[in-house]
Amino acid sequence: MKTKPKVLFFDVNETLLDLTKVQKKVGGALGGREDLLSLWFTTMLQYSLVTSASGQYKPFGHIGAAALEMVAANVDIFISEEEARKIIAESMGNLPTHPEVKEALTQLKNAGYKLVAFTNSSKGGLKKQFEYAGLIEYFDEMLSVEPTGKFKPFTETYAWGAKQMGVELEECMLIAAHGWDVAGALWAGWRAAFIGRPGQQEYPLAPKTEIVAPDLKKAADILVTYN
Repeated sequence: MKTKPKVLFFDVNETLLDLTKVQKKVGGALGGREDLLSLWFTTMLQYSLVTSASGQYKPFGHIGAAALEMVAANVDIFISEEEARKIIAESMGNLPTHPEVKEALTQLKNAGYKLVAFTNSSKGGLKKQFEYAGLIEYFDEMLSVEPTGKFKPFTETYAWGAKQMGVELEECMLIAAHGWDVAGALWAGWRAAFIGRPGQQEYPLAPKTEIVAPDLKKAADILVTYN
């Protein structure tokens, strides 16, 4: 029987929140090309890493808007910086949870786990998302990586998260639907659970993930059996 992590850290977008609304909003801005959501999201992640690796910092929402401008240009659509930022702010701030999320979080809280949201988004953006989705009551803390000046999956962000909660690296577990986030946490010394949302895969070159589940409820069912 496995030992309980002291803190469960949750990625937010796609792990807890359903991005379907974003797909429609971004798709609409791209001339109805909802199939370009994946390209937009990966471009946003790519340039968040470029920004961090270059010793710079820009709000994650601004990077998302810049990525939208870039993807739009690829299909010969012009979107201004102001318009792109408005589209991202409106679409990312009003997302529902995946259907099983609240039941799973309740189950984990009842099992005595400390739950922490852990996101690349701004603290203000995270608060807005959680207020809309009705998630604030489930979490003991809501952390944005903003103070680190870097984004996940930089190792420093996970070390900072552990320090904020007063626990050792090995006492932390990340729960995320992104292979890159899980890989970063594992390499930083955390434990991890991968949530296999549609279209998401683990990174084959990363260390083995402790829990792999198709949704958060299935992961919670495993975690409540831990000592």
